[in-house]
Amino acid sequence: MPTVSLESPRGSDVLPLLQQADDYALSLYPAENYHGLDVDSLDRSEVAFFVARVDGMALGTAAIVDRGDGSAELKRMFVTAEARGLGVGRALLDAAEAHAIDRGATVMLLETGLPQAAAIALYERAGYSAIPRFDAYVDDPTSYCMEKRLPPRPLAPVE
Repeated sequence: MPTVSLESPRGSDVLPLLQQADDYALSLYPAENYHGLDVDSLDRSEVAFFVARVDGMALGTAAIVDRGDGSAELKRMFVTAEARGLGVGRALLDAAEAHAIDRGATVMLLETGLPQAAAIALYERAGYSAIPRFDAYVDDPTSYCMEKRLPPRPLAPVE
């Protein structure tokens, strides 16, 4: 079972994983249609960066960007080819959603592309539905945007 934790995107075993994610995305999309965040953007205060590990090996990443309006955006979701089908993606998504809820987000947005059918299926199984393209993706015909309404943050117990 994968473990997921908040980590630095600058970790020595994370940087190659980010490069692998970039290479994969750029094999599917033209560079002008790739909307990945670079390491400096991932290392900002409004971004939570997650790494999924199995037996200590980094096998997946996800980032949550606090949009400052009650929504969060899922970015840099990636699972290595050898780890797909092992629950790594779902574990990352669950951790990202829990983090967003804990921070008060009421909706999670994401952008992917039609060539990523397995990712779209994962998001649909997790309750995401297609929405019109938003923000930087509006004019990008390769973008496929989705959202999920998140439950309210649990109330703190009264003492």
